[in-house]
Amino acid sequence: MKKQTLGSMITSLRKENGMTQLELAEKMSVTDKAVSKWERDLSCPDVNSLPKLAEIFGISVDELMQIKSAAQLDDNKKSISDVITLIFKAVSLAMGISVVVLSILKEIDLYSGFTMLGIGLTCAGISLLQKKCKDDG
Repeated sequence: MKKQTLGSMITSLRKENGMTQLELAEKMSVTDKAVSKWERDLSCPDVNSLPKLAEIFGISVDELMQIKSAAQLDDNKKSISDVITLIFKAVSLAMGISVVVLSILKEIDLYSGFTMLGIGLTCAGISLLQKKCKDDG
């Protein structure tokens, strides 16, 4: 769902419910001019009136304010997890390539090479574990 301004959200919900600005104003105990200002984003409903507004439209205040649902938050967590997995794969690849190139140039000692390969293998293992956990869960 595309994020809307509060005013456009009120407008679309009012129209979906087949109400005029005057009808909504009467239910909210405000003037139709106030509703018009809300819908044009010139002003906002009082924060204390948001629960009543949501109730009139048959939605939650969270939906009215377009607060992300748990499902949307889960999607964000999944994309973050994918980025982390990609980073671990990139680090493991970079360590392997670095060791090969530095070995060819004879610019790396044995201890440093094993350390870099160990870091690369650890990152590769973590990315595989994350993939397995994601596939299982």
